[in-house]
Formats: sequence, C-alpha cells, structure tokens
Amino acid sequence: MEMLVRRTQDFELTGRGDAPAWARTEWHEVQHVENGPAMYPTRVKVLYGDTGIYFLFDCKDRILSATRTRDNDDINLDDVVEIYLWPDESKVLYFEHQVSALNVELTLMIPNHEGTFFGWAAWHYEGPRRCRHAVIVAGGERKSMAKIDGWIAETFVPFALLTGLGNSKPAPGMKWRANMYSQDYDDGHKTQWAWCPDTGGKFHDYWLFGTIVFE
Repeated sequence: MEMLVRRTQDFELTGRGDAPAWARTEWHEVQHVENGPAMYPTRVKVLYGDTGIYFLFDCKDRILSATRTRDNDDINLDDVVEIYLWPDESKVLYFEHQVSALNVELTLMIPNHEGTFFGWAAWHYEGPRRCRHAVIVAGGERKSMAKIDGWIAETFVPFALLTGLGNSKPAPGMKWRANMYSQDYDDGHKTQWAWCPDTGGKFHDYWLFGTIVFE
C-alpha cells in the first residue's frame, strides 16, 4: 500500500483540521482490522513541510473511552490514534507517536529485533524536537466517558526528533515505510483500525508497513 504525501508550508495546529493546506490532499480510509465490534469510520490525511510531517485523523465514535491524563502513560489502553514511521529499512528501529481522545501523548523510539521490542521515551524533548498535537471532540465534551459523535486529532512530528533514524529529513521522491492506526474501547471492547491492514492487529510488525512517498 502506498500514499503520496504532498508538500506544504509549515502551519499551526488547531485540532479542527481547518488549515488551508489540508485541502491540497485527500483522505485515506483507516480500515477495520481484527474482530473488534465498533464499526465507526476512521480516516487520515498526511502532509509534510520544511520542519516535519503532519497528520489529521477523523474518528467517528460514540463514547470517549479514555481515562489517562499523563503523557507517556499507557494511553494505548484508551481511545487513541497511532503513527509509526520507519524511515530507514536498514535499521530495526522506528518511531511511534500516539495521541488519545483526551489530547494526551506517548512518544517512543522502538528497537524491534525479530519481534522482541520495547520503547524508549524522547530525551531533551523540547523546542523544535517536541511533537505538537491538538484534539477537538464533536457532539459532546472532551472528558472521560462523555457521549460524543467523534473526535479529530491533528498532530505534527518534527524531523529534528527523528535524528539518528536515517533518512530523517525527506527529500522529494524519498520513500518511508509507515503505518497509521486507531483504537477504540467502547463498552470495554477493543476495536482496531489500520491504514495498511497487512499488519492486522499486530501494530509492531513493521516489515508489513505501507509506504509513504514524499512529493
């Protein structure tokens, strides 16, 4: 699976996805995988600028199933969107960024050797090395277990944070392996979505990621 990532001037995030730059690119469906019961549609857009790469997720939902309020907590157990970037296929090392429906983040570098892996949190995570993110909730409040119609997450990953991964500043025509995911926990049941569904519910099978191509 392949996605063209169009180039843009850098812009600020609002969580609404209302920057004019987003009109320059199309939505991509994030497909239901595994056996979770929720069948909400989920979609994503991706752009890149001089300083980093932008993601816009639109997640339909019914309940804001999230309770964790501290960054780098186990927010994968909440309603969350996830980004995985593998810029250099010669390395068993990739980047993961999660944002929950409560706008809480998890930022990791993952060394994954033959399926044995764990995450390392970012160091000197500030200034131009810090990810940015914003969340807007539709049809309800942004609070734990609120009834809602859905939520939008807008995120930015700076290239400066990816230094050391290899190919961390893309040039036109460059290809990265990547995947985008979503998880929902309505009624205590986990449902998962993946842009490249080849990974199924095994999000860390990086050798099955799709490909993004920089315009």
